[in-house]
Amino acid sequence: MPATIVHKNEKPFQRIDVETVTLDIIENAMANARNEMDAVLFRTAMSPGIREQGDAFPMIANHEGKMVVGQFGSFITGFIQSYAGTIEEGDIFLTNDPYMCDGAVSHLPDWLVMVPIFKGGRLINWAAMFGHMSDVGGKVPGSLPTDAKTIFEEGIRIPPLKIYKNGELNSDVLDLILHNVRVPRWNKADFNAIVAACRTAGKRCVELAERFGDDTYISALQMMLERNYVAMREIIRMVVPESKQSFEDYICDDGAGLGPYTIRCTMWREGDKAIFDFAGTDPQAPSSVNFYLNEEMFKMFFGAFTINLFDPSILFNDGFYDLVDVRIPQGSILKPNFPAALSCRTHLLGRIFDVMGGLLGQGTPDAMSAAGFSDSPHFMYSGYDENDEWFQLFQIGFGGIPGRPVGDGVDGHSLWPGFTNVPNEFIEAYFPLRIETYESIPDSGGAGKHRGGNGIRVGYRLLAKGEISIHDDRWLTYPWGVNGGDPGQRSRKILKKTNGEEIILPSKCDNIKVEKGDLVIFDTWGGGGWGDPLERDLGAMSADIKRGLISVDGARRFGVVADANGVIDEAATEQLRASMKDSRTEALPLFNRGGTIAEIKARALAETGLEAPATPVWER
Repeated sequence: MPATIVHKNEKPFQRIDVETVTLDIIENAMANARNEMDAVLFRTAMSPGIREQGDAFPMIANHEGKMVVGQFGSFITGFIQSYAGTIEEGDIFLTNDPYMCDGAVSHLPDWLVMVPIFKGGRLINWAAMFGHMSDVGGKVPGSLPTDAKTIFEEGIRIPPLKIYKNGELNSDVLDLILHNVRVPRWNKADFNAIVAACRTAGKRCVELAERFGDDTYISALQMMLERNYVAMREIIRMVVPESKQSFEDYICDDGAGLGPYTIRCTMWREGDKAIFDFAGTDPQAPSSVNFYLNEEMFKMFFGAFTINLFDPSILFNDGFYDLVDVRIPQGSILKPNFPAALSCRTHLLGRIFDVMGGLLGQGTPDAMSAAGFSDSPHFMYSGYDENDEWFQLFQIGFGGIPGRPVGDGVDGHSLWPGFTNVPNEFIEAYFPLRIETYESIPDSGGAGKHRGGNGIRVGYRLLAKGEISIHDDRWLTYPWGVNGGDPGQRSRKILKKTNGEEIILPSKCDNIKVEKGDLVIFDTWGGGGWGDPLERDLGAMSADIKRGLISVDGARRFGVVADANGVIDEAATEQLRASMKDSRTEALPLFNRGGTIAEIKARALAETGLEAPATPVWER
């Protein structure tokens, strides 16, 4: 039974024509309101993950629940259809359970706040935002246990509930929730910051409706959705073929000794509708790497990907959703059965973008990027400091962005474009550690006409006894290159003990005991290269060598002979490039994965120091 929306004014909205200038003013005002949500959040949140890195995602929807501005697409319509209670002015809803909101959030650390916005007794908008809490309880600090078998091990589950009712905070429920987390002060501050951000959006929406009139305002929001529909329809006709084309990629392992796991998607177009079918994707994993992929969320991924690729001026919203059909097999690693664990779903979430790039790029290879949006590496460190006070760090790392048609990949950047790094000074001021190394890893980006971005090396000197957790991927499979470009370098993690022992850590591990003085070397992957490396501009090569992004030996991957100052021997370079071209026995591949899975596994130990995972049981 769908929710009952309680209106004190039942007068229906009237659709009217809105002048172009008025529509543009409202559209820009809505975009500014969405940005103001971020500004309020980042100035009032407390945890480093939200305050410093921006791990939160806002949106504003119309009265029907369709997102008109935002990042992650709307889940409000699904909430309205599944919530059995009333929705009244002054109510604010909270949930974090993926299984109870159809994957609107995909693991328990993401707290989702939804606020209905009323004016004159009528619902005119929704504001919503979810943010990643540094801890929600569960079996490990940070609430991302690699070895969890069920969601019950991962932290407190909050069903969709009214955390505010008629404007009054349900403090007993909030106290109960905070009682189950390790850093309640952070959670409470972050929750209040999210609520404040949503209320700010509500004020802006009411102000716009008052300025232009309810009917003009509501009609303008509908026209914004229709604009997006028309624009995306043209993009879909352009990039999605009627014939089926498929692509697959892999996450390296599940942290429990099995892998790689296949993500497979087939795409085609029927009329104006793009269809994405994930048949052939592997069954769910026994550990927490499963990703409950909401179909609406994938539509958002697709829309954001194509809009940014073809026309970033298009305002991203839900208007095009009827043009996309997403099919995900139940019981697969992308739609696991309850109560499968979900906390470490980030690896698959990141890999979806690589899959989309490979899928869409086959028809337009010149517009395709290589792989590199591959993961969102996590480093967690917790324990008691010298004052016997609990500390808990959750930090998101940065990898190499892939080579692109327009140029090189960015060195050391987040999967999410809006994320920023936590300043080293902040970390050193608030946590018992010292950042001894923070640098680009030379030659880690794949060679190409446009090289992949280099990965990042961070050296954490730990100044207190405690435990660390590491969550990463691309340690086994390579970020693939395209159009003749080479794959990027794998990721790697090393623990250097004070006694001189060096331990190569798995990419997914928890409860690693550390002592004061230990050093963690955290290397992330490099992005794949784009285009023939022998066509790379010599001026760009010289600049990269001078900046330490490419070594003298690494330059030879591009057929370039140079000295440490970046001075290129043009005659020797011409001779080397000619020799390398003559030695080619076949055309450059569209995709370069660094070999087959069997070949990659066979050389894993020599290159990474880690044993390749066993093949999942259904493939044996």
